[in-house]
Amino acid sequence: METSDPESHFLDITTQVCPLTFVRARLALERLAPGAVLVIRLNAGEPLENLPRALAALGHRVLSVAAETGGAGTWRLTVARD
Repeated sequence: METSDPESHFLDITTQVCPLTFVRARLALERLAPGAVLVIRLNAGEPLENLPRALAALGHRVLSVAAETGGAGTWRLTVARD
């Protein structure tokens, strides 16, 4: 996992499909300390529609959802662990 912020962690799930996108994100968040931030790189479509809502339903805080510049249909979801 790699980001420019030492308190953040990175997960790329662009090669995964639902429901594995949710499973991978949930497991990554469970490994983090409360308050830690996870940046998730994901594709548009089902992952983008479902993952922010599902993680928020688990009590995690969705900090941002932003399209990657120059990334054809890829997005960055930033989530703080509950």
